[in-house]
Amino acid sequence: MPLGNGKVKINGTVVDVNVEARHPDEGGGEYRIDELARLAGTTVRNVRAYQDRGLIPPPRRAGRVGLYSEAHLARLRLVASLLERGYTLANIRELITAWESGTDVAELLGLEAAIVAPWSSEEPTVVAAGDLAAMFGAADPAEVLPSIATSIEMGLLEPTTDGFVVRSPVILRAGAELVAAGIPLEAAVQLAVQLRADLDAVAALFVDTVVTNVFDPVGDPIPASEIPRLTEVVRRLRPLAAEAVAAELAVAMERRVQTVLRERLGRLLHETRTQTEAS
Repeated sequence: MPLGNGKVKINGTVVDVNVEARHPDEGGGEYRIDELARLAGTTVRNVRAYQDRGLIPPPRRAGRVGLYSEAHLARLRLVASLLERGYTLANIRELITAWESGTDVAELLGLEAAIVAPWSSEEPTVVAAGDLAAMFGAADPAEVLPSIATSIEMGLLEPTTDGFVVRSPVILRAGAELVAAGIPLEAAVQLAVQLRADLDAVAALFVDTVVTNVFDPVGDPIPASEIPRLTEVVRRLRPLAAEAVAAELAVAMERRVQTVLRERLGRLLHETRTQTEAS
């Protein structure tokens, strides 16, 4: 996220992307390439590779010795942070090119962070295989193996040496409650599969609507002047989408439950009246 003053927080670390790194020969200490690599936590080979790719500028030459500045060090740390975040070297080169043409990289990274940040605050947890089986009324994990396999395919579970990483404890608890209420585990898993498909369609509807009506009109590539506004739109979309879906689901559930129960209640009343009249 952008913090102002040319700084951005990446994976919890504040990285300085100030424009001074465009001029690596101005001010600060100077380092030979091995010193620079050590301070940046990388290798001499990587420094040379990044320089060849244009990710860092050439050093200042003092005879046959190349001297690197504090700005080179800041740039290397930025590259390392972006690599840890999942950017490729090509992506980083594009960011640096945009930066050198006058675009605020902090704002670009802020938009990217708003787009890719998790939409849920749930923390994954690890559950032992035996405990997982017990949650669904099984004495042995082998009894629920098909359902576990489906859950792994959906990304709800991830096998580990200690059991399974549960990506969404809320979904796990909901499944366990359904099974405890008398719904077969296979049916509960199929419900999760169908919900995934239906909600993928809802998500696509939200995203496509925003892209068509907000992103597309500004053109591609996105003008730098529009980045702060689009970042705010994406951030506002998170609670808006969740609240709208929750509200509409509540209305739909109320409507559906009333219809089904009214039908069953009607049949019960009819049966009661028939028995009364017969007696």
